[in-house]
Amino acid sequence: MSASETVPILINTSSEIEAQGARSVSCSDAEDVPLVPEVAFESALDSPGINRESQPLLGGLDVSYNQFPDDPAFSDLVWQAEVAIDHGIFPERISQGSSGSYFVKNQSGKIIAVFKPKDEEPYGRLNPKWTKWMHKLCCPCCFGRSCLIPNQGYLSEAAAYLVDHKLSLNIVPKTRVVKLVSETFNYFRIDRQKARVKRAIMEQFPNVGLRFNRIGLPPKKGSFQLFVDGYKDADYWLRRFEGDPLPPDLAKKFQLQFERLVILDYIIRNTDRGNDNWLIKYDPPAVANGKSAPLVPPLSDPAAPEVAAIDNGLAFPYKHPDSWRAYPYHWAWLPQAKVPFSEEAKELVLPQLTDMNFVQDLCDDLYLLFKQDKGFDRNYYERQMSVMRGQILNLTQALKDSKSPVQLVQMPAVVVEKSQSQHTSRFFNFTQRFQDKSPFFSWC
Repeated sequence: MSASETVPILINTSSEIEAQGARSVSCSDAEDVPLVPEVAFESALDSPGINRESQPLLGGLDVSYNQFPDDPAFSDLVWQAEVAIDHGIFPERISQGSSGSYFVKNQSGKIIAVFKPKDEEPYGRLNPKWTKWMHKLCCPCCFGRSCLIPNQGYLSEAAAYLVDHKLSLNIVPKTRVVKLVSETFNYFRIDRQKARVKRAIMEQFPNVGLRFNRIGLPPKKGSFQLFVDGYKDADYWLRRFEGDPLPPDLAKKFQLQFERLVILDYIIRNTDRGNDNWLIKYDPPAVANGKSAPLVPPLSDPAAPEVAAIDNGLAFPYKHPDSWRAYPYHWAWLPQAKVPFSEEAKELVLPQLTDMNFVQDLCDDLYLLFKQDKGFDRNYYERQMSVMRGQILNLTQALKDSKSPVQLVQMPAVVVEKSQSQHTSRFFNFTQRFQDKSPFFSWC
C-alpha cells in the first residue's frame, strides 16, 4: 500500500488519539503498524484470482483499527475474515431480520462471525430490507423506538458483551466493533462506480492512481460477534421442554443459565428480547425403544442446556419506554420466571452490583465504547447510564429480597441521575427518580 492511499474520513484528531489510546490512530500512523509479516501480506494481495476492489486492506482501511492487543485471539479471527474476503469468500447476507447483517466466513468457508454494519441497521441509510424503508416512508411520525438512540445498535451489541464480560455471565458471544469491506455489503451505486473507475485508472496509469485517497469500496464500521455452533432458537427447545421436561438436575442448571439472561437483559434494558433471539444448546439423550438411553456412561452427567444471548442491538435506552409500546421481556411469561432468584445468582453478581466502584468502572468502560460513534452525545450517554443505574438498583433489591424475575419486571421503573455538584472526584451524588409516565400498551 502506497503512502498516498489514505482515507481522510478515518483520520482522528490528536485529542481523539490521546483519548482512545492504541485503539484509534491516524491513517499515516497505521502504515507503520505491521499487522502480519510483510512477505505474507504482499503474497495474499498479489495472489491470482483475487478481486482486489473488495479487499479490506486495499481500500484505505486503517489496519490498526481491527487490532485488539488485549485479545490476540479475536484479532486473529478478524484477520481470518479479512483474508477470506481478499480471496473472494465474501460475507453472506442473512435473510432473517429487518436490517443488513452478514455471516462472515474464513478461508475454508466456515461461518465464524456475524457482522452488522452501522449504516445497514433497521433505519440506516443503506438498510437493504424494504420493510423498514416502507415503515419509515409511510409512518415517519412513529417509526423506530423513541426510547433508543437511532442507528447505534452496533454499539449496543458490543456494550452487551462488555456488561456480560464484566459480570462473568458468559452468555453473550464475544462482540467487538470492527471495520470490514466486502462487495456483498450494501453500497450506494456511485461508490461502486467510483471504485471501478479508480481501479481501471490505477491499472492503466499507476502514477495517476497513486493520487487517489481510496481505491476500493469504503470500509463499514459495525459489530463483529462470534458465531456459536450447535444452538437453536430458544422457542424450539422451550416447546420441547413443555412436553418432555428436563431431569431435575438439568432443570436446575438451565434455571441458572436463564437467570443470567434475566440479569443481563434487565441491566441493559433490552427492548427486543423474544424467544427467537436468544439461543439454547442442548444434546438430549438418545431415544432407544421408546425410552431415553444415555449417550454417556451412567456415571457421567449429560450436558446441561446452555444459553446464548444474541441480537442485543435494541438495548441501552436513554429513557424507559413511555409512548406506545412497553417492549416487555418475553421471558417473563415462562415458568422459569416465576422461580425466585437462586443463591448462585446472588453470589455471582450482588458483590459487584452493590459496589459503587464497580458500577462507576462499568459506566466509564461504556463511555469509551460509545464515544467511538461520530454522533456521540454526552447528554444522551448520561441519560443512558441513569436508566442503567436505575435498573441495577432495582435488580440488587430484587436479589436481596429473593424475588423472582417476573416480580423484578413488575417493580416501578426508576432512573438514578447525577446531581449537580461541584465535587471533582469520580463519584457524584445521585438522585433517584421514578418513571412518571407509562406506555399505552403494557403487558409486564
